[in-house]
Formats: sequence, C-alpha cells, structure tokens
Amino acid sequence: MAAAAPAFTPVPNRGLITVAIMLATIMQALDTTIANVALPHMQGSLSASQDQIAWVLTSYIVAAAIMTPLTGWLSGRFGRKRVFLVSVAGFTLASMLCGAAASLEQIVFYRLLQGVFGAALVPLSQAVLLDINPREKHGQAMAIWGAGIMVGPILGPTLGGWITEHYSWRWVFYINLPVGILALAGIVLFVKESDTDRDRPFDLFGFAFLSLAIGAFQMMLDRGEQKDWWNSTEIVVEAAVAVIGVWVFVVHSLSARRPFVDLALFKDRNFVAGIILMFLTSGITYATLALLPPMLAMLNYPVVDIGILMSPRGVTTMIFMIVAGRIIGRVDVRIILSLGLLMIGISLGMMTGFSPQMDQWPVIVAGLLQGAGLGFLYVPLSTVAFSTLSPALRAEGSGIFSLLRNIGGSIGISASVAMLSQNVQVNHAELAQHITRFNPLLQTPAIQQFWPLDGQRGLAVLDAVVNQQAAMIAYLNDYKIMMLVCFVVIPLLLLLHPLKHAPRGPAAAAAAME
Repeated sequence: MAAAAPAFTPVPNRGLITVAIMLATIMQALDTTIANVALPHMQGSLSASQDQIAWVLTSYIVAAAIMTPLTGWLSGRFGRKRVFLVSVAGFTLASMLCGAAASLEQIVFYRLLQGVFGAALVPLSQAVLLDINPREKHGQAMAIWGAGIMVGPILGPTLGGWITEHYSWRWVFYINLPVGILALAGIVLFVKESDTDRDRPFDLFGFAFLSLAIGAFQMMLDRGEQKDWWNSTEIVVEAAVAVIGVWVFVVHSLSARRPFVDLALFKDRNFVAGIILMFLTSGITYATLALLPPMLAMLNYPVVDIGILMSPRGVTTMIFMIVAGRIIGRVDVRIILSLGLLMIGISLGMMTGFSPQMDQWPVIVAGLLQGAGLGFLYVPLSTVAFSTLSPALRAEGSGIFSLLRNIGGSIGISASVAMLSQNVQVNHAELAQHITRFNPLLQTPAIQQFWPLDGQRGLAVLDAVVNQQAAMIAYLNDYKIMMLVCFVVIPLLLLLHPLKHAPRGPAAAAAAME
C-alpha cells in the first residue's frame, strides 16, 4: 500500500520547463548513437586502428552506465536543479572538447566526460516531468519524455551520417552547443530547486562495487564480439568481476543501515515489475534498431536511403506515444501494453519474411507497425512504473529505470550481434557444401552465364551471393527469436497493478494510489 500523495500544487511556466529539460534529454539521447556512423572518418582523421577508435563509443557507454545510479543521491544531496545545471553545462563543454580533439587519447577522455555529465540528464528529466504534472497528466508527460529518448536510436545514425557527409565528424559534437545553451538558459530561468538532504550519507562501498559491476559488464558486452566472447581471457575476467561486484553489492545493501540504493524502491510492486519489463523489452527494441541498418546496407541501400526507410518507424512512434498518453487512465494499462507488444511481435514476424529480392515496402510497413507498438509500450510502462512510487524516490527510481533500460538494450544488441555472427558462419558452411561442379543446377546455361565455375570472376560473384544469403538467413533467425521473446513477455504484464481512473477536479492529484 502506497501512502497518499500530497495535493498537487500547480507549477508556473510548465511548458517552458518541459521544453528546457527535453532539449537536454534529446541532446543526450542523440549522442548515444549519432557518433557511430562517424567512426570511420574519426579513425582516418586521428590515425587510429579499428580497435582503438571503438573506445570512442566504449568510454561514453561505460561512464554513463556507472554514473546513472548516482543520480538519485546527487539530486537528494545537492538538489535537482543544481545537478541538472552542472550536467548540461558539463555535457555541452565536453561535446565542444570532443569536436576539437586532436588525438585519440583526447577524444576518448572527452567522451568519458560526456558520459559522466550526461548520465543524469535522462533520469532527471523524467523525475522533473513527473513532479511538474498532476497525476492524471503523467501519461502525457511520459509521452513527451518517451519521444525524447527515442529520438537518439531512431534519428541519431541518420543525422550523424548527414552531418559527417556534408560537413565534418567534428560537427556531430559541435551541434550540441546551441542546444545546450538553450537548455541551460531554460533551466536557470524556470526550474525551481527541489528539497535537499544535506545530512544524507554517501555509501561509498556500495557505489564502488556497483560501479565495478556495471563497468565490467558493459565492457564485456561492448568488446565481447570483437574478442570472440568466452574464448577471450579479457571477457572471462570482466564477467567474473561483474558477478563478484553484484554479489558484494547485494550482500552489502541488505546489511547496510543506509545503502547506496534505497531498498524502499523494491517494495513497490509496479516499479519492480516496470523495470523488469523495461529491461526485457529494451533488449528487443534496441536489437531491432541495431540490426536493420546493416541489413539494409548489405542489400546495397545508401546511407541516406536507410535513414529515409527508418523514418516512418519514428513517425508512428511519436503518434502512438501521444495516443497512449491520452488514453492512459481510461483503458487498462495492461491492455495498452499488450497491444504494443503484439504489434511489435507481428512486425518482427513480418521481418522474418524479408528477402534480398524485396522492394522497400515490406521495410516501411513493418517499421510503421513496429513504431506504433513502441509508442504503446514505452509511455504506459514509464507511467505505471512510477504510478505508486513515492515522489521522494522518483529521482533515484528514474536512475535505476534508465540504467535497466540501457543495460537491457546493451544485452539485446550484444546477444543479437553474437547470434548473427555465429549463424552467418554456420549458414555459409551449409550453403557452400552444395556449391560443387556435380550439382546439376549449376550446370544449366542460364546459371553458367552468371556463375561460370571455371573462372575466377564467376566464383567471386557466386561467393558474394552465398555470403549475402547466409547473412540474410542469420538476420531472419534473429528476428524470429526476438518475435518469440516479445510474445513470451506478454503474460508478465499480469505482474502490474492497473492504474485507477484519474478523477476530475482537485482530487486528481491523489488518484491512482493503492
């Protein structure tokens, strides 16, 4: 049973506050993916190897993951506004330094700073949006927040490719300057400081072991494919460190008087169910977004066209986020989430029918349906997870929520890429065993004019086709597994308590409580 919430006090300049904090959120969300397509250009400019340039991404991911759980303590100790201001200013400055970097060491260090300062932006924006809106408008607030965090995975690669192609990879970072200045000005002028607890202790031991576990785990996920997973001593060591770190952190948290993570968070059933579901569904959605662009590139689509084909997904995501925000409180949230997962599952089923001979329409239709499902998934899940959580725990809860979303996405991407790589090799071996001079199908004149087996050119063309077919089958297998996981998650929605209908009038602020 959650305690009744205090009466909601209207917040002045709510629209301007929303704009300011969402600018900061979008800036951070874009930077998680916008630099990916610029890596080859950075590699040449900074004279780095492929292994070295990957640290531009790894340093940012690891730093952000480690610092995200610290958001709750920092905002409670120093106030949300102060932490927000320092985060936006630090992130913007680090972005400028990344753009001006003259060596690999410099850009890796500045990207690490970006991760440190940017980690708090998304969870703080979620907490502030929940605070400045009455409970009956939390669905609409989470629709705005969800649209902001989805901008990065959807538009980041396309925008990064366009900027790099027409300007320079340095402008991928410089573009944050005007956005950061506007966000900083809006926060200074319109956001009010929250209550602080100056005597709140800091559990250094708990934070150290949680950071160790998260950092090692993210390193394992990020470098596992490159290092051949369990055949690498580095990956085995990182996995062992992650397990030990989690074990020590859990034991310490259960015995400490004031642990780093407030255990009251895990007494709220909706919050616990929400972070579990967010963890699982993020793995599916992030993996899909990671696999589709390279698959389309394999089918010889230019980068610009790939961005265009991905854009319908973003359009329906935004539309259905708005729809979801408006119907929450009128329709059982579990029904909305079920519809979202069904649409995503059906779209993944459609993707299992992709082929090298298809035109662009199957990609567009599947993207439209999947985007609609994402809209019906993230907004209700973000809303119901915090529906019964105490306002005092929102900042800390938002940090844990964002951490589990990011870790789930990282696991989904790593697992799907690992399965893809392994299946490509298996499929290639199975297909190649049928490519012999004794196969009567390869002796027909129609085939011989394209793939003459007695010439190097014919063999090279045939090998390219086998490679493409092997990769295509591997992509389809990944989509099939993600579809099955999506359908398996649906029964877990029963773990959630449905939201009560929000009443009209002054009592609305105390609605939807257990």
